Amino acid sequence: MKPEFENIPLVKNEDKKRFEIEFNGHFAFIDYKETSQQIALIHTEAEPELAGTGAAAAVVEKTLMYIEESGKKLLPYCPYVFAFIKKNQDWKRIVDQRFEAYDKL
Repeated sequence: MKPEFENIPLVKNEDKKRFEIEFNGHFAFIDYKETSQQIALIHTEAEPELAGTGAAAAVVEKTLMYIEESGKKLLPYCPYVFAFIKKNQDWKRIVDQRFEAYDKL
């Protein structure tokens, strides 16, 4: 994660069902669905003003930390999150082994 994002808090926006960070007045966010034991990440997006800043990667990393701290398992349906985990293999530890593409990570 780039240093400029380290101190930005992750917000779990339960009304919009998304994890989000705000940077310079713009948002990067991940839509999610949650059960008592799992959190599915569906779609990652950053507003166009944040393109190329690292905001999307930062919101993913912060969300993965949140999921790990919550003790829940991850279902990485979002292609961006899936690719992030594939590149950062340490995070595979929080992926639910029953996730259908687990062996592709």
